[in-house]
Amino acid sequence: MSSQPCPAPEGSENGAQPRNSVSVRGLCYTIRERVGPWWNLPSYRKKWTRQILKDVSFHMESGQMMGILGNSGSGKTTLLDAVAGRLEHKDSFFGKVYVNGRQLKKEQFKDCFSYVPQNDTLLSFLTIKESLTYTALLARRKCSSNFIKKKVESVMAELSLSHIADKIIGSRIFVGISGGERRRVSIAAQLLQDPKIMLLDEPTTGLDCLTANQIVSLLSKLAHRDRIVIITIHQPRSELLKLFDKVAIMSFGEMVFCGNPMEMITFFSDCGYSCPEQANPFDIYVDLTSVDTRSKERELETYSRVQIFASAYKNSQIFSQVLAAIERTKGMKELPPIPFKSKDSPNAFSKLWILLRRITRNFSKDKMGIIMRLFQNLLFGLFVAFFLLRLKLDLLRGAVQDRVGLIYQCVSAPPYTGMLNAVALFPPLRAISDQESKDGLYQKWQMLVAYILHFLPFSIISVAIFSAFIYWTVGLNPDAARFGCFFAVILATHVVGELLTLVLLGVVQNPNTVQSGVALLNSAGVIVGTGLLRTIEDMPTPFKLLSYLTFQKYSSEVLVVNEFFGLNFTCGGPNTSTAISSVCFFSRGAQFIDSNFPGATSRFTTHFLALYGFLPVLVIIAIVSFKIRDIIISRQ
Repeated sequence: MSSQPCPAPEGSENGAQPRNSVSVRGLCYTIRERVGPWWNLPSYRKKWTRQILKDVSFHMESGQMMGILGNSGSGKTTLLDAVAGRLEHKDSFFGKVYVNGRQLKKEQFKDCFSYVPQNDTLLSFLTIKESLTYTALLARRKCSSNFIKKKVESVMAELSLSHIADKIIGSRIFVGISGGERRRVSIAAQLLQDPKIMLLDEPTTGLDCLTANQIVSLLSKLAHRDRIVIITIHQPRSELLKLFDKVAIMSFGEMVFCGNPMEMITFFSDCGYSCPEQANPFDIYVDLTSVDTRSKERELETYSRVQIFASAYKNSQIFSQVLAAIERTKGMKELPPIPFKSKDSPNAFSKLWILLRRITRNFSKDKMGIIMRLFQNLLFGLFVAFFLLRLKLDLLRGAVQDRVGLIYQCVSAPPYTGMLNAVALFPPLRAISDQESKDGLYQKWQMLVAYILHFLPFSIISVAIFSAFIYWTVGLNPDAARFGCFFAVILATHVVGELLTLVLLGVVQNPNTVQSGVALLNSAGVIVGTGLLRTIEDMPTPFKLLSYLTFQKYSSEVLVVNEFFGLNFTCGGPNTSTAISSVCFFSRGAQFIDSNFPGATSRFTTHFLALYGFLPVLVIIAIVSFKIRDIIISRQ
């Protein structure tokens, strides 16, 4: 989206140029929540309305940093989301957000505000420099590699990351950079888009006091470099008082105070609550504005006190000055242009290429992960080959039973290994796409497509290793064309398993739930679709119809025809007794096919194409599922 031009700035009364500003006027936000659990239908039908934000207003100018304080549930994060345009249920949201005196349109929020969430979403195996470089590539189009390099180095220097630029970010499993350094990397990723307005949700959460102070000090320096910085913070230490240009205190969705730190101390003193010497003003005033819900009496008493503070603030000169500043900014005819972030992003194809490179670079450093992805199917094949040893053509020695069992395993196991890959690898990519898509760097489906392009070569190699080993080791039909067909079918089932998992990961947040769901669907498909446990002809009509929706039906029939057609079986030696030979029902493989899979031979090509038809269909459904994910996340 291109930014709209604004009039040139007008000089103020003292002749200075007007600065960038953010004005929030009368923000209100309510939600409706269910009363009871879903299994209690009478109570679940009932809803109660809860007001999260109540008539919140404030005004900020560039060069200032504001800290939003308050106890848990006071509305700090909701206020930040409202300013950033990230609220769900927008029909319950009222109020206006102005930047440089102009009310922002819905599509302008993500291009104007830089948002750093409470939890860092970074790829574990990349170095700091690599992570920031890929972010810069996603944010900028037609920039030389030298420009990108200098931009990344400049941002790392600004956030004191240059000395650890080549360190791995790490995760809970293996050691990387510290929590404070991860926070700085998340901030650096936003700075690469040249934001003038930065919003940070609890940037000091989980950090020790020293590191938290360093982060707040760093943010203060960023603000003083012609930026607006707004953070939510939970009771900072008293020595940070001088770093905040403004302090806002929230309680039960109301802003009970907003002004500079000295005004805060004066305001509460005038209300009869002076801050004791050597005490932390933040601790004292957050406690004073908290509602104690331990008993009904305490709740009423503390809530009444909060209302006194809120009323006093709304009637104060401080609040009048805020409203006057908002109106004055709105009334100025000449202001700086709306300070949009850098929006010169690459085209869709370039973004896919950058995302593919980043994913591949990240996973290529996980040596154990690569080994498991390439050889997990082979490990399964080793067990099967050891169990079967060499297939025979003698019916009395399990010629049919062994082949049917092998086909059963080849149909059911590869989808499961594909599912394991997606469950292990994709959730971190999904998390970072959730964040970066809100920043406008790309859309979620582009990360999905990039991951699909990434895993396809690994799937081909892994299945090729497995197929070459199992096919020739156990002694399946020794024909090169039939081996190619066997490989193609196993590859399709493996990829279908991974794509099916991606579909569910789009709409289900918990990977463990997805894993259980895919395992259940795979098992049900094997039972209903293969006809190896019970012939499809003997199944009830609903299951017959359902089998056509399973990829296992097509893969199993193709493998059965591929292996059994043209085989001639023996049944013991010339001295075999009549009783024993009576169990030798089939002398040719075609007889087994006609008996258990009538018409499968004539449907061979059709079923092979139908099996591969699942791949584009699941890709489309996966993309749709991630579109649905956008809707679900916006309503959570």
